[in-house]
Formats: sequence, structure tokens, C-alpha cells
Amino acid sequence: MMSMAELERRAGGTEALPLISVTEFFDGNDNEESIAPNQWEFGRPPLAELAKRFHEIDQRDDVAWVRVQLHPETWEFEELAGEAVAICTSADEATCDAWIDGLESSGVIEGLVDEYVGVPPVPDGLTIWSVTWD
Repeated sequence: MMSMAELERRAGGTEALPLISVTEFFDGNDNEESIAPNQWEFGRPPLAELAKRFHEIDQRDDVAWVRVQLHPETWEFEELAGEAVAICTSADEATCDAWIDGLESSGVIEGLVDEYVGVPPVPDGLTIWSVTWD
């Protein structure tokens, strides 16, 4: 799990949060309410399952990258809080929705949910889809 010091370093003195990898968010993270807290204990699988699914998606041939989009409260509470998960892929919305079936998300929306630093390049023909939870 990424430290606050590393997060601040990557932010480069800006208020914008960096996108972080699935590994940086989930590995060593045992705070079940760090992402989709309103769905935890109401159908959202444990963090370990979320991490497994997003790692699997990240390994797909039609996916360039997967990153966790942090919630602005990360700065306020000084702990990682996930807002959404970005998937950069050539797949369409319906396909992405199928990949996240059972995660109790609200589905995917096109683009990022906020302004972030450290966004990897988006290759031609690919789209960023954000997995969101309301």
C-alpha cells in the first residue's frame, strides 16, 4: 500500500492526487472501507477479491492499464481512499460492465472522475472507463 509520503511526492506539491496502481492501493491494505464503503457488507466483495479482479483485468490483452482514482478525502484523513478505478482499454462499455459484474459498482462511465496527476498515456483507439460506486 502506498504511503502518504510517496503520495505527496508524486503529487509534486499540487492538490491533485496521482493515479496509483492496483498493487499500490490494495497490497497491504486491510481497511475494507477504503473503497466503496457504502457497499461494504451490502454485497461488495472484500478488498482481496477487488484486487484479484482488477489485477486480472489489468493483465488482459485489450487493456493498457488499470489505476485507482483516489478520493480527495485522502488528503484530509491522511489515508488512502478510493473513489473509482480507471481501466484504459479498447473494450466498449458493455464489455467493461461484464468484467466488473458482482462488484456492486454503479457501472462504468467514460473518462476519469476528477483531475489527477501521473495519468499514463492513452494509446490511440483506447478509452478510459471509470468503475464507480455511489
